[in-house]
Amino acid sequence: MLGWAEWGPQDGVPVLLCPGAATSRRLGFGAGVVEALGIRLVSVDRPGLGASTPAPGRTFADFAADVRALCALRGLDHPAVVGNSQGAPFALACAEVGLASALALVSAADEVAAPEFAAALPAELRALTERAVRDPSGAEEFFVGFDAEAMWDMVMGGSPACDLAVYREDGFAAAYRRALAEGFAQGAAAGYARDTVLAMGRWPFALDALTVPVDIWYGEHDTSHSPDNGALLATRIPGARRHVVPGTGGALLWTYGELVLTSLLAGHPLACRGSRSRPQA
Repeated sequence: MLGWAEWGPQDGVPVLLCPGAATSRRLGFGAGVVEALGIRLVSVDRPGLGASTPAPGRTFADFAADVRALCALRGLDHPAVVGNSQGAPFALACAEVGLASALALVSAADEVAAPEFAAALPAELRALTERAVRDPSGAEEFFVGFDAEAMWDMVMGGSPACDLAVYREDGFAAAYRRALAEGFAQGAAAGYARDTVLAMGRWPFALDALTVPVDIWYGEHDTSHSPDNGALLATRIPGARRHVVPGTGGALLWTYGELVLTSLLAGHPLACRGSRSRPQA
């Protein structure tokens, strides 16, 4: 089974969301603007998270195949794709196999195993990264020890004040906690553990072969997703546009969701037909 959630008009421009670490399909973004922008936002649970069947040993290519099946089932054709946090490399997997018409990587988990980052990583993260590359099975066993409460504590403990103001707002906190609870609802952290090992290892993508429009977004106060806020990543993807937004951090998807979406739509062929109303960004 594959779980997904949808918002916006059924005939809207399709945008597929690859959610962040350990969260289910239910934590969307762009509330209040998807209708105005004419967007059909579809969020998908990766295997072992939320409602999606576990798939031990799965790869990035396996996830792209799942998304291809979902696109066929739901008539999404070639959606624009958003990858948030740990969902970013899974969004890249979709783009590499030709499923995406445009791509936005928002507060993206970077390829921390890239040799260029070795000296920049804190000692604990460097050790985990080396283990994910050298002993992925052992690394998975370590990450299986996480649960929803541990994830909440890790995010709250590692976020700047500008993000905490978003995460601790009553409505958002409830939605975030529900998405985490659903992410671990199948009784184990195997889905999150597999995601994390894939994301922290060496990525199998030919980034220099991507031909779709790519926007890379980071908040200036984001210290947890990329050692250089995507500067190296942007040089590896031809034509990628890197945006560093002042006054925010890793919560960028929810503080600047409309800006992300309007920029993403500018690269989507359906949105260029002029059939949708487009409020000013």
